[in-house]
Order: sequence, then structure tokens, then C-alpha cells
Amino acid sequence: MEKEQLEFHLNMNRRRFLTTAGLGVGSVALGSLLAPGLFKGESAEEAMLQKLPQFAPRAKRIIYLFQNGAPSQLELFDYKPVLRERFGEDLPASVRMGQRLTGMTATQTKFPLAGSYFNFSQYGQSRAWISELLPHTAGVVDDICIIKSMFTEAINHDPALTFFQTGAQVGNRPSMGAWLSYGLGSENQNLPAFCVLLSKGKGNGQGVYSKLWTNGFLDSVHQGVRFSSGDNPVLYLNNQEAITGMDRRTMLDNLASLNQQNYDKFGDPEINAKVQQYEMAYRMQTAVPEVTDLSKEPESIIKMYGADCLTPGTYAANCLLARKLSEAGVRFVQLYHQGWDGHGNLPGEIRGQCLDTDQASAALITDLKQRGLLDETLVIWGGEFGRTNYCQGTLTKENYGRDHHPRCFTVWMAGGGVKPGVYGETDEFGYNIVSNPVHVHDFHATILHLMGFNHEELTFKHLGRRYRLTDVAGNVVKDLIKT
Repeated sequence: MEKEQLEFHLNMNRRRFLTTAGLGVGSVALGSLLAPGLFKGESAEEAMLQKLPQFAPRAKRIIYLFQNGAPSQLELFDYKPVLRERFGEDLPASVRMGQRLTGMTATQTKFPLAGSYFNFSQYGQSRAWISELLPHTAGVVDDICIIKSMFTEAINHDPALTFFQTGAQVGNRPSMGAWLSYGLGSENQNLPAFCVLLSKGKGNGQGVYSKLWTNGFLDSVHQGVRFSSGDNPVLYLNNQEAITGMDRRTMLDNLASLNQQNYDKFGDPEINAKVQQYEMAYRMQTAVPEVTDLSKEPESIIKMYGADCLTPGTYAANCLLARKLSEAGVRFVQLYHQGWDGHGNLPGEIRGQCLDTDQASAALITDLKQRGLLDETLVIWGGEFGRTNYCQGTLTKENYGRDHHPRCFTVWMAGGGVKPGVYGETDEFGYNIVSNPVHVHDFHATILHLMGFNHEELTFKHLGRRYRLTDVAGNVVKDLIKT
């Protein structure tokens, strides 16, 4: 202690003290006006960013319905009658052009074209082709923008999924929800800015893992909070038996005091981030049970989402919970629904997946719209890549599988300033994009733009480099945005 006091006196003289104090008072006054969170344990850079979008946003919050495992665009949205007409013929080499294959089909010498088992019809003002598997989505087609020309470089699930969530195919990068938490903070101080919900279908599943909702190198307060389907939606949130609310409050106050001493000594911002998390958990003890209680929803809403919405952990229940969380001010709600990995028995598996998801996805759009929330809520539906137009393994008209296909696939968006309709097109074989390609980085840049950010300016300095969600690429697709 004596050494530290000596160093302080050696480094402080009268002139330095007056100069520093004068600047400090002005900085305190300005900081308290521009960034109220500046003195709540946040870093200066972070506090100045929070609640300050760079321009008027079209959307205030996001609900991302991620279909984990890659749903087949050829069974759902990308109608290709040529594949039926030429069923079983080998994919022309002029179409494939020697493009990369996965290890699961790299040894195949033939690539037999597989037309969809399911029928398509046109719907809405855009006359969009929608599969018979999605009758409820067809009913809201005039509210959604179907992007048929998405593409990515990643050809396997883990890197492709990580790429969509974090903008990089490797780990330890902040996820999209973490970036928005960092940039905007929360609209509700009693709930996290970023929540995660998981469900599992009956099809072939791909795992999900916490790196998909990680904060990466951002403060840990921005990590997604996973909600479970059990009696305790957020683990370790409730007080243990014989611990009262007053006990918890006293414990947190004492812990904050100890952490403040550590922060004063070491200056590690992660210490204050932990304090913020403890305080958030304390406030969530009241807020979470209220927002996760679906029993008070009217019968009309239950009927709209389907009876499954009363079963915790189902896709329908998570869609309804996502609406409630979003309505309560959560910035980013991320749903993962597993079971779309259709390497074999694709017609049977995708039928079950659509029964799980179609009604609830459409109900979410209708529910938000009738509450006046759709215009300010961006809803996203899609997976990590698409499916090949040729069969993996044995081919019959009733049973076939499709391999991974990153060259073109379909996602849709709704609300939040997005222009409804159909965007982009693939060739007659559904193998290559022929108009308006949209890369993952372009997709991220457009989402950030809708949320009020220039994607090149929402950055964080880490290890000497300024990182961003779109890495060093990406262009806003202005044709997707309402004028």
C-alpha cells in the first residue's frame, strides 16, 4: 500500500491535478447525459454505443426462427418442374461445373436429379410458389419476403451454422444477438437483451451449442440467455430453499462491494460485467415467471398457434414465448428448431418438420401484425444452407435424400421494414443463382441496417483489430427494404 501511495504522489502535481479534474468534471456531465449506462459498470465505448442507433431504425427487435439442419428449398419454396420431368437423369456437368461436394457424396459417380415429391401452387400478390407442406405460410405470403438466392461458402453444418450466427466460420466471435445487445442494450432492464429458445423435431437432427449465442470477445453481459422448457425456464435463477429475497439482496450488495474493490485494484471490465449479470438475475426472478406464463393467453391465440403451444419446449410454444419476450422489450430472440438434416427419407422427415413449424411460424406473423408490432419487429426464417437437386443414395419418387448445397437456398423475412415479395432466382435445375445473389455478409449488413446501424461502423476493438459482424465484406441489399 505504501508503495502504491508513493507512486501516486510522484505522478501527481498541482497542475496535473487541476487539468485532470477540470476535464473529468466536464466528461462526467456529458457522459451522464449521453450515456446513462456509463456509470453502471459498462465500458466507455460500450456505454456510448448503447441505445444510440446510427440512424432511424426500421426495426426495434428481431425474432430469428432458425431451422437447424438446412431445410430443402426444393421441397418448400423453389419450384423446379424440370427436376420432375428429368427425374433420375444425371445432373449435367455443365450445371455442376465441378463444384465442391461433401464427403457424403464425393464418391458418387452419378448425380441423379430428384424432383420434389410434393406439389406447389402460387399464392398472394407476388404469385409466389409455395409447397403444399406450408399451407399456413402460404396464408401470410403477402407479409413475407422470400429470398431464393442466398448463398454461403460453408458446406458442412458446424461452420455454416456458426457463419450465420457470428459472421465467421470459426468460433469465439460474438453472435448476432450479442452484437445487437452491445449496440442497443435492452428495452426492458428486467430482462436480457438476448434470449435463446431450443426445440427439436422428429427428423434427423444437428446439435446446437452455446458458441452460437456467445458474446465472444464482448463483455459477458451480452451473451444470450438460454430458456429451458422445465419448471425453471432460466437455470439457477430462483432462490434456494430458506433463502429470502432480503437474504439475496444482502448477499448481492456485499458481493458487489467486494467486486468493486477488485475492480478498483485491477480495472478488469469483466468484473463489472459479472455484477451486472447478478443484478439482472435478481430482477429476472420477478420478470421471467410473468413473461413465460402462457396460461393467460386467450383461446383465440392458442388456436392460432396450435395446441402444441401449451407444451413447453415445442416449436409452437417457443414461437408464442418469442412474441411475449419481444413484446416485453427483448431485442433479439433466437429460436433453434432441430431436425431438418434430410440426407435420407427426406419426404417423410420434412413432412413432420413442417407439421411442427408451419402453423406456428405463420401464427407469429399474424399475432405480431394484429398487435401492431410487425412493422417494428423483424422476423427471420431459414437454415444454414440448402439441399442438392440430386439424390444422395438410393432414389425413388417416394423416398430420397439430398446432400448439403451452399450454392443457393431460400430464407424469408417479414416485418421490420422488409418489402414483401420474391427476391432472387435460381436456374431451372435449382443448382445455381441466376439473379440477385445474397451472401451471408450481405444478409447481416441488411439486418443491421434495418436495426439502424451501418454494418461497417458497429465495431469492437480486440487484439489490436476492429471486428464487426460482417468481417471485411457485405453490402446492404436495398431492394429488400421498403421505401
